[in-house]
Amino acid sequence: MSEPRSPLSTDEDISGEVITSRRHLTGFPAQTVTVVAIAVSLFHVWSNTIGVLPELHRNALHFAGLLFLGFLLYPPTSRVRGLALDVFLAFVAVGTALYLIFFEEALHARNQIPLGRDLVAAAVAVVLILEITRRTTGWFIPSLAVVFLTYALFWGRWVTGTWHFPGVSLTRMLYRMYFAPDGIFGTIATVSSTFVALFVLFGAFLLRSGAGEFIMKFALALLGRNVGGPAKMAVFASGLLGSISGSAVANTVGSGSLTIPMMKRTGFQPTFAAAVEASASTGGQLMPPIMGAGAFIMSQWTQIPYLTIVAVSIVPAMMYFVSVTFFVHLRARKRNILPMDPDEITPLKTVLKEGWHFLIPLAILVLLLVEGFTPTYAAAAGCVSIVAASWLNKQTRMGVRDILAALELGALNLVSTGVILLCAGIIVGVVLLVGIGIKFSLLIGALAGSHLILAIALVAIASLILGMGLPVTASYIVLAVLAAPALTSLGLGILAAHLLIFWYSQDANVTPPVCLAAYSAAGIAGSHPVRTGFESWKIAKGLYIIPLLFCYTPLLFQGDPLWAIETAVSGTAGLLAFAIVFEGFHLRHLSIPYRAIFAVTAVLLLWPLPWLHLAGWTTFGVLTLVQRTVPSST
Repeated sequence: MSEPRSPLSTDEDISGEVITSRRHLTGFPAQTVTVVAIAVSLFHVWSNTIGVLPELHRNALHFAGLLFLGFLLYPPTSRVRGLALDVFLAFVAVGTALYLIFFEEALHARNQIPLGRDLVAAAVAVVLILEITRRTTGWFIPSLAVVFLTYALFWGRWVTGTWHFPGVSLTRMLYRMYFAPDGIFGTIATVSSTFVALFVLFGAFLLRSGAGEFIMKFALALLGRNVGGPAKMAVFASGLLGSISGSAVANTVGSGSLTIPMMKRTGFQPTFAAAVEASASTGGQLMPPIMGAGAFIMSQWTQIPYLTIVAVSIVPAMMYFVSVTFFVHLRARKRNILPMDPDEITPLKTVLKEGWHFLIPLAILVLLLVEGFTPTYAAAAGCVSIVAASWLNKQTRMGVRDILAALELGALNLVSTGVILLCAGIIVGVVLLVGIGIKFSLLIGALAGSHLILAIALVAIASLILGMGLPVTASYIVLAVLAAPALTSLGLGILAAHLLIFWYSQDANVTPPVCLAAYSAAGIAGSHPVRTGFESWKIAKGLYIIPLLFCYTPLLFQGDPLWAIETAVSGTAGLLAFAIVFEGFHLRHLSIPYRAIFAVTAVLLLWPLPWLHLAGWTTFGVLTLVQRTVPSST
């Protein structure tokens, strides 16, 4: 079977939602990381299947494993890369987790009155999680956590009006962050140590088994012979791979290294090729059955079954990828880009013959979810099924070394995402402690009044601002805590509100001035980063438009199913009309008046009134007929 690149063979980490510098380890330190990583993965499998542990203890051991690996893998700066201090910090992190496990009962026996040593352990744990988050994701997230902490401790008392807060004592704050169920080891840590951990491991097994290569070949065989085939292949493959990897940046760099050069070779401009890859990879976390970590958090918070969230997300996700494909098709026709040479494409029959067994684990995962098994159980069973399915082809059989490598890869891929969630627990804990969520909801209510569309616009702006510094999952967590109550108070259903926020939290990947997925793709394509960002922003228009349909139509199948289907079909046509407007091309190049009429047509097809949809379809048909029959004046 193909040998994936070792997780320790690079100085760049793309396993999480950001690109950071990772220490290159060799010898005994590398062996230590391998052993601990495998142990961490096995612990998560055990604790989520047959193991019985108190939730707080499981989260504490989750914390210990991730921080131990994190301090060994991520140096304090790019210049300071010595191991001595970080080995010490790694063991201190384990010590703070074990302290919580062994001394929690003693605290309860004292009626929750902490001693000095309890507060020291709590303070050390907070500092360590802030530091490892800084190393893995940069300054923004820990700085935001510090702002929230200091607001509750100090400067909130100096703020007047709605945002005034009299403050809490340092003792109470440390207790809430360390021992209470709404701090570092609270709800967010539970999601990280259960759903996220198991699905990251499932993705690692798929990638290690060679499923990634199969997906690329399958997409190329399916779409390579079409106009703009390589770019359409990138959309299809990136959607599937992005769902597995759980990170737009990781998927952009991983699949983009193949798809972007292929797109350029067939005639697409570097900027467009990079933008297509970034836009498609961003949609990966929207694609069922494996959505981003935010979907698991959404399920936990809203108490809506994960299967329900996955089911209602299928149609919107397909609409998004189809909308990206519209841009690809129109640009290929506009530039007269020919299909690929058939000799470069492996026949579909051959691809399926060699890799059909990779579809079995995904089928088992979906079947178990449909049958009512928990997502963690389904993911664990999926990992086993990947190994079993790999033996159906002698070229892909996973031996003991491959299984251990997949366990190692899963834990290493979990580090950066996991510590983000643990640090986000600080922010969520402070928000709940001081009632910032209520105050933010009141602010949105005051600015938007009774107008839902204004509230949605404010959420979109907030998501873009937060996304400049926060990864997708952290952005969703913050916005869900702050803004979801405001949206539901205006009559929006809880599922629609959280899905809208979840979709809008993705926009920072493709929206300038800070768009990591687009910038990563630009590095591969050799294109200008900012221009690539704006091109990505244009192509990913469905990311902004489709969530509006959650709010004003039954697209999530929460109402009349026939209306939901009609909305999906008309909405997809509206997205095509918007792509035509931006590209200035349909069957031929369009003048400004034609583009203006197509813009009106797009609005008609997307507006939540069926009779307007009929007008939009009529206008679209007339415009198409005119282009076919009336000679161009140019």
